[in-house]
Amino acid sequence: MVAVPKRVDPDARREQVADAVIDEIAEHGLRSVTLARIATRTGLAIGSIRHYFGDHVREVMRFTLGVLMQRAAGRATTMSDDPVTRIADVVTFATPTSEQERKENAAIVEYRVMARTDPEFAADSAATSLAAAEVIRSLLRQALADRVVDEESLHREALLLFTLIEGFSFSTALLSAPLREADVRAVVTATMERLRDAYPPAENDVEAAAGVPEVTGG
Repeated sequence: MVAVPKRVDPDARREQVADAVIDEIAEHGLRSVTLARIATRTGLAIGSIRHYFGDHVREVMRFTLGVLMQRAAGRATTMSDDPVTRIADVVTFATPTSEQERKENAAIVEYRVMARTDPEFAADSAATSLAAAEVIRSLLRQALADRVVDEESLHREALLLFTLIEGFSFSTALLSAPLREADVRAVVTATMERLRDAYPPAENDVEAAAGVPEVTGG
């Protein structure tokens, strides 16, 4: 009886290769990634890797970057209905707080550094940063809806929060252990409290708090 070859899931095989690239970057840096090193880590023949990605290692690199972005975006599960708490949720989800997330974040940081001088990756990196900044601005607008904040101030405060996320990302890439989720949430919560206190409540909110009846035309 002829044995039937075991069917290989192409998506699972590509994911296996991406994980090998992430491990290689975490240990030796992005420039060390080669088809030979990927083959050693996965136990696959170089020919098998080429079957899924072609002859050039850059195709593997582009695919791995896509995997990293998808995983980072997929960390968020359920978030609070409160706009202020929701910002703390987003920043906490975006910050590496597990060993696997720390490795993936280190790989993302290496890609972003390479993108500074590599046009092929620069567009993807810039688009991701722009999208993340817009998400933070939108969430902050909701969190300060009951405060008197002009657009310029909103822009600067959103930049502050985005810089906080960037700081967590880059500092974690240099650490030997991931950050503690409780610490990250505490930092963001304290930042939001100080930020809200810096702006006066909107007039309607002040009147409501003082028990002043709303004046309507009649």
